[in-house]
Amino acid sequence: MSNSEMKQRLHDDMTAALKARDELRKSVLRMALTAVTKQEVAGKEARELSDPEVLEVLTAEAKKRRESVTAYRDAGREELAVKEQAEADILAEYLPEQLTLEEITALVTEAIATTGAADLGPRGIGKVMGALQPKVKGKADGGTVSAEVKRQLGA
Repeated sequence: MSNSEMKQRLHDDMTAALKARDELRKSVLRMALTAVTKQEVAGKEARELSDPEVLEVLTAEAKKRRESVTAYRDAGREELAVKEQAEADILAEYLPEQLTLEEITALVTEAIATTGAADLGPRGIGKVMGALQPKVKGKADGGTVSAEVKRQLGA
């Protein structure tokens, strides 16, 4: 059973953070590794996650942090929002570079053209999202992509 490179990197970085007495980094990486382990034992049989699967877990964890930042800011809890943002920033180091809004807009325009969904209006959303998914997976927030698809299709 070979260790995924991604998981090994998380483990090595956590060990380094432990030695450097970097409490925040250590706790974020420990939490990330725990989330990966939970996912590994989640199915019918325990198995090692592949790098893309580890990436999915980290993406989900980063998304939780970003949502918490928004929730805490809305509730006026700035100190908690800052902590969650710091955690999200550490997780972001392990994720692919995120697409800019301009890049998302261009990808959506291209997907609408290639799928012929422009004529379908709101009914074309699923078709366009299906075509976009492989290009944006892990690189953009699904909600942002979906909103842009709806905007361009006039839904």
